[in-house]
Amino acid sequence: MAQTKFSGPVVSTNGFVGAITGSAILPTYTTVQALALPTAGLVIGTTVFVSDGLAGLPTLAVWDGSAWKNTAGATIND
Repeated sequence: MAQTKFSGPVVSTNGFVGAITGSAILPTYTTVQALALPTAGLVIGTTVFVSDGLAGLPTLAVWDGSAWKNTAGATIND
């Protein structure tokens, strides 16, 4: 598989930001803030970091097309 190197930061409208070093910084939210995230027009698989989204513990949250799901598959703040 070919690899592509970028000479500058990579920014998308869905929240991903990649630095020149290749590290990624995800937007961070609490469960209350995650409930207020826009959902219209989001691409399935959009990912954010939720600081208290898995029984109070940090987790990634993924948009599944209808809700934000934590890494255990539960709807955030459900």
